[in-house]
Amino acid sequence: MAIAVIVEFPGGTLAQYDKAIELMGMSPGGTHTEPGCIFHWVTANDDGVRVTDVWEDKSQFEAFARDKIGPLTEQAGFPAPPNVSFVEVHNYLTRP
Repeated sequence: MAIAVIVEFPGGTLAQYDKAIELMGMSPGGTHTEPGCIFHWVTANDDGVRVTDVWEDKSQFEAFARDKIGPLTEQAGFPAPPNVSFVEVHNYLTRP
């Protein structure tokens, strides 16, 4: 079952986010995503940076978080580990 993942980086900046995805081999506006990631978007808010994804299942996100988000966001200078929450997705639409 698909899940939505909300990843919040308190005190983080968009510049740190851009550096983190560069370290992951991705680029802003690019089409590269990890296997299992259906949708990804990011925004700045008053508290830092919020990333919202839709994944095919929770275990795929957890492997990505363990192998890439944790070590590479620290390397990019985020001041603290992210807060992560999950929500089951009832439906999602994609372009053909």
